[in-house]
Amino acid sequence: MDERAQNLVEECKRQQESCLYTSTALFEWMKFLRVLKILFVVVPIVFGALATMPLLTGSADYKWLPATCALLAAIVPAVYKALDFDVSLDVVKANAHQFKVLQDRFRQAWRVTALSDFEPFKSEFDALMERMDAARSLSLAVPERFFMKAKAKIEKGHYDFLVDAATPGSEGARP
Repeated sequence: MDERAQNLVEECKRQQESCLYTSTALFEWMKFLRVLKILFVVVPIVFGALATMPLLTGSADYKWLPATCALLAAIVPAVYKALDFDVSLDVVKANAHQFKVLQDRFRQAWRVTALSDFEPFKSEFDALMERMDAARSLSLAVPERFFMKAKAKIEKGHYDFLVDAATPGSEGARP
C-alpha cells in the first residue's frame, strides 16, 4: 500500500472513531430525551387524576390541591410543546443514526475499499466526507455529560466486537 493510501486509511480510522464518539453521545442524549418525553406525557395525566380526587371522595378538604394539580396538568404539556422536545428527539435520533452509519462506512472503507486501487478508495472517502459534512451541518451541541457517558462506555469496551479481538493482527473494533 502506498503512502497516500496509508494516509487515507489513517484518516478513515480517525473519522470512524469520531463517528463512534458522536453517535454514542447522541444515543445517550436520545435516551435522556425519551425519559423526558415520558415524564411530560405521564405527569399531566397524574396531575389531572389528582385534581379529581376531591370530587371522587366527596371531600372539600385540601381545596388548593385540585386547583394546583389542574394548573400543572395544563402547564406541563404547554412547556413540553414550547421546548419543542418532540422535534429535538427526532433530530437527535436521526443524527445519531447518520453518524452510526458513517462509522460503519468508514470502517468498511479502510478495511475493504483500501485494498483496491487508490482512486476508487479516494472516491469512496470523498463521498463519505461529503456525507460527514452533511451530518455535521446540523451543528448539534451534545451536552458534555452525555459525551462523558459515551466516552466511559466506549472505554469500557461496550462497542468492541469479539470478531475483531479474534482476528490475528487486529487492533480491536476501534481504530
